[in-house]
Amino acid sequence: MRRFILNPLAFALSATLASAATVAAEQEVIETVSVLGNTEQLKTLPGSAHRVTPEDLEAFEFVDINRMLRAVPGVYLREEDGYGLRPNIGIRGADGGRSGKISLMEDGVLVAPAPYSGPEAYYFPTAGRLEQIEVLKGPTTLKYGPFTVGGAVNMLTTRIPDGTAGHVQLEAGQYGENRLHTYYGSGTETTGWLVETHQQRADGFREIDGAGSADISKEDYLVKGRLKSAAEATYGQQLDIKLQYSEEASGMSYLGLTDADFAADPNRRYGISGLDEMQNRHSTVQLNHTIALSNNFSISTQAYYNKFKRDWFKVSLGGLIDDANNGDSFAQSVLDGDADYDFGIKHNDRNYTARGVQVNAHLLVEAGDVEHKLEVGVRRHWDEVDRFQPTENYRQVNASLVFEEVAEPSSSNNRVEDATANSLFVYDQIQLTEKLGLTAVLRYEDVETAQQRYDDLARNEKGSSKANQLDEWLPGLGLVYDANEQWALLAGVHRGFAPPGAGADDGTGAELSTNYEWGARFSSGDMHGEIIAFYSDYENTIQNCSIAVPCPNGEDTGSFQLGESEIRGLEASLGTQWQLTGGWIVPLTATYTWTEAEITRNSDAGDLLAGDNFAYLPENVFAVTTGIDSGAAWRLNLTAAYQDEMCVNNSCNRGDTDGFDYTESLWVVDAAAHYDFSQDMTGYLKVDNLLDDQAIINRAPDGARANRPRTAALGVRFTF
Repeated sequence: MRRFILNPLAFALSATLASAATVAAEQEVIETVSVLGNTEQLKTLPGSAHRVTPEDLEAFEFVDINRMLRAVPGVYLREEDGYGLRPNIGIRGADGGRSGKISLMEDGVLVAPAPYSGPEAYYFPTAGRLEQIEVLKGPTTLKYGPFTVGGAVNMLTTRIPDGTAGHVQLEAGQYGENRLHTYYGSGTETTGWLVETHQQRADGFREIDGAGSADISKEDYLVKGRLKSAAEATYGQQLDIKLQYSEEASGMSYLGLTDADFAADPNRRYGISGLDEMQNRHSTVQLNHTIALSNNFSISTQAYYNKFKRDWFKVSLGGLIDDANNGDSFAQSVLDGDADYDFGIKHNDRNYTARGVQVNAHLLVEAGDVEHKLEVGVRRHWDEVDRFQPTENYRQVNASLVFEEVAEPSSSNNRVEDATANSLFVYDQIQLTEKLGLTAVLRYEDVETAQQRYDDLARNEKGSSKANQLDEWLPGLGLVYDANEQWALLAGVHRGFAPPGAGADDGTGAELSTNYEWGARFSSGDMHGEIIAFYSDYENTIQNCSIAVPCPNGEDTGSFQLGESEIRGLEASLGTQWQLTGGWIVPLTATYTWTEAEITRNSDAGDLLAGDNFAYLPENVFAVTTGIDSGAAWRLNLTAAYQDEMCVNNSCNRGDTDGFDYTESLWVVDAAAHYDFSQDMTGYLKVDNLLDDQAIINRAPDGARANRPRTAALGVRFTF
């Protein structure tokens, strides 16, 4: 009997992967779901796709997801805390607030705490333990969903080794930064296991008036196990379990600075925010089973359960920042701690739960000269957000914070929201001729959401409630034509979709768009490149309101319909390397994204006008990476990234705005040098923000905030 090696974490194994027989012939265990497949399979995808490889991550030893993704074209990043704890990732113009408009996945599974009822990702996987990252755009995103307006980000964790292997990494740097990343595991023909932990600490670079620095502590644990059928089994099968647990305590705040105080010291924080702190814990259980019933037919089943508990105890004083920026001396005195002031600090205390089951069937069909890689998948998903958010009232007296009383939560802060979603997709990758490939995909989403508010603490008295239901069919079509051995042309169109969240009123529609792309790929020897134009026509644009990203009407809950809009842009990437005499290697990669977006029709309320821009969407984003590799013991890498200034609201282009309506443009240069002491041990020095350039990179929700200053760290990595 022929041996089959199967994908253990497959809920949506890419239709571009080889058939079961081919995988068996390669005798390779693929332990995590890759939505892109290997390098050759990337060329057949009917859309833009990029992989941040283990080598890319190792080159700079990044632990911040913003730094890991900023060289990917079509991706926009809005920093917030300087460490990437709660990133804001947007793709092709889709709103980046709390990454709430992209399909975030870990090992192919939706990882946002409540993707349908509360998609804003206040939890994000620990970036320092990731093995690689994949970014997918275009028609193929319809396989993953539910967010198909922009794209998908899939983060792959450490795989179980083929034999016995281990890894220990230690790092220490400025601002009290230190981390430990270690794993150990073993694999045989029929079993495998892995244990892993990532520990991260920092004193923080922001100094709080009279209270020291804003520190960070995060610990993450991962365990994997595997059972696999023997080579002589009638049907190749594999069963995997993945368990994850993490905790975080970080002195993060939404309170920024006035522009004048930012100019004097961008790393200052007002003492009135000294009690602000995020505490959270997250756990995951995933069970996966795959069976190959023949060389060309396999079925994958996956059950998952995610739990996230958080309490972000933070002050909200954005009005004081605005007043002080406009010259109000009392507001400035309050911020400086010189004036007494009564205020509240809310417990943004929430429990998130998400669970589901998904089944996929993969079939390879050859009809004459035409080959079909067919995949059909169904998913049943449920998630919930439970909010109970009291406020503690304080009084600032002589720059000290004096507790007064607890204000019980109002009904808006005492509510439960949930969503139930059924989804289906059919994906067919058809090789029509040797040069021409066609991909047809159809997705269906059926979503029911509900919100229940309570008027008493015991939740015996129900207050107002909301419910909404929507369903959509989402088609897509893509073409790839190999003009010759170097050039491939591609084009695609697909329906974009994003659910409005559980705070939506009855009858609220989903965010819907028609997305087009066309372009070309080039590959010859060590040189490869891509240029793709994209255009998205939104018939309904939805913004999910949150404290981090308030809606244009000022609301921080529910959703807001922006109406019709258009997004157009261009993505370009180029990579090559030069082989020098003596075995030296000089690599070079560059990426560029240009984007233009505007609202195309006045809103019914008249607060948004045709021609208004999108908030927090840069027009130009550019990154270049180079270095020098001795071909022996040492190597040096440099990367520089640029992002344009961004408008912080929808009306910057009306002509009646000022400097407070914009962030600042920024160049950031990072560097890392590695030296191999032996085959198993490597030391490194890394410097983030080498030139120590800081700018206003965010104003939401309460004042100007800066990127992280220059930070150096020394580390050592031992593999055995």
